[in-house]
Amino acid sequence: MDTVSNTSDTLKARDAQYYEDITGNATATKFTGELSEVTVVAEGEERTSWFVWLLVACTSISGLLFGYDTGVISGALVTIGSDLGPAELSSGQKELIASSTTLGALLGGLVAGMLSDVLGRRPVLGVADIIFVGGAIGQAVCHTVWSMIGGRFLIGIGVGIASYIAPVYIQELSPTCLRGRMVVLNVVMITGGQVIAYAIDAAFANMHGGWRWMVGLGAVPAGLQCLFLLFLPESPRIMIVRENYEAARETMARIYSYATPSQIDLKVESLVAAVKQNVEITRSTTLLQHFKLIITNGVNRRALIVGCGMQAFQQLCGFNTLMYYSATLFKEIGFDQPTAVGLIVSGTNFLFTLIALEYIDIVGRRRIMVWSAPGMIIGLVLASIAFHFMTLKTGNKLVEGADYSTAWSAIVLVAMIFYVASFATGLGNVPWQQGELFGLEVRGIGTSLATTTNWACNLLIGATYLSLMDRITPAGAFGFYAGLCLLGWLFVLACFPETAGLSLEEVQLVFQHGFGVRESQRLRAQKQEPTLGEKV
Repeated sequence: MDTVSNTSDTLKARDAQYYEDITGNATATKFTGELSEVTVVAEGEERTSWFVWLLVACTSISGLLFGYDTGVISGALVTIGSDLGPAELSSGQKELIASSTTLGALLGGLVAGMLSDVLGRRPVLGVADIIFVGGAIGQAVCHTVWSMIGGRFLIGIGVGIASYIAPVYIQELSPTCLRGRMVVLNVVMITGGQVIAYAIDAAFANMHGGWRWMVGLGAVPAGLQCLFLLFLPESPRIMIVRENYEAARETMARIYSYATPSQIDLKVESLVAAVKQNVEITRSTTLLQHFKLIITNGVNRRALIVGCGMQAFQQLCGFNTLMYYSATLFKEIGFDQPTAVGLIVSGTNFLFTLIALEYIDIVGRRRIMVWSAPGMIIGLVLASIAFHFMTLKTGNKLVEGADYSTAWSAIVLVAMIFYVASFATGLGNVPWQQGELFGLEVRGIGTSLATTTNWACNLLIGATYLSLMDRITPAGAFGFYAGLCLLGWLFVLACFPETAGLSLEEVQLVFQHGFGVRESQRLRAQKQEPTLGEKV
């Protein structure tokens, strides 16, 4: 017992001495948070080690689960039949089943940040996995509409937690210069999860009770990730908050495996300064003061308008209704294998997300949005026109079993593919770069409010889509979404500045006098020529 106690005291003393050394150095060097961390360049930082790839691969399973559980319901809704009691699910019941996931995600996302600060990033991901497993099994064995809604709600809580924690965990465990691309990989996994969901939907579409396998198989990747988490480290930032400095340095050394010991020490110094500043801000201001600061300060308020506006645009354009109801839609317009057709749409989403991954930093956030949003409008307008002429004989309503023109059905499919390709190239990715809009003192509440806007608009669209199709006809519904996309594009033109290539300090300068669209473009043009590839 004495030996154990002495060892523990020795480790604590070593940690305390290490803390004194690095905090002293950080103060002397005047590190001021994440902005200064970027200036510390470690040898081989641009090279990704196997350790980082394993971390990102294991963590990105959360993205796959997010995509799978939001996409799989599309095929399940058209194959449930009378298994949940009613001879056929009504439009209202389908909307409740689909939108309950979004409501759960909204609530899960709200508590995820607080939970991760208290428990750490890794345990909260584990909690999300347990919820995923419970929700998947609950759906697979349910026999009533309300128990299905409960299972979908539970899955939604897991989706909300994972959608918040996974990008943060990846960002904090990735080399500084690769963080953006590593986070986008999580988005790629979301779209990949949707592709897998549609493939499984197609595989089980003709099996009696196949929908139970569709929803139940979501438990498999969640269970695997839960096991993998046992071998992953905690975020170095959480370790530093808990004053476990040696463990934080060991993890940083594995992340920057090609760096020298002195470079690792500099990285840890900058990280300690960043964490210290965050802790001081949190302790010195209340939640109400944070909220007041983001509303009353002009720079923060304009950043919030842009962040929330882009997230609202992403959902109000109607994309997720296609993810939830594409199989239902394609079945109604006469396709024999609606889930297989839905797989084409989700595959398009995945492919063009990969293109965005390659070019989002090269082309720029604003430019990629300005070019891609008109493609979404064109796709929706074309779909609206096709629906109008297709449904003339059925009173502008979609009637299942009606003999619709295969030519107009094909035009609808082409329009949807064009719309999804445009969405995945720009709007599917750009709003999630929201963290770079906010200053350090309001970044937490700013990103939380923007993410909450996303889920709230998702809930609104998902809960009204089928009713909208019934009330104003399919042509009217898709025309309405096209109008919302036009408003979103005008918002981008007027208010969305270019942030690619700018430091966080420069982004704050952009918002000093208005939304800074021209100023951001001038700053980016200034920075592009000289220092490409240089190290500071």
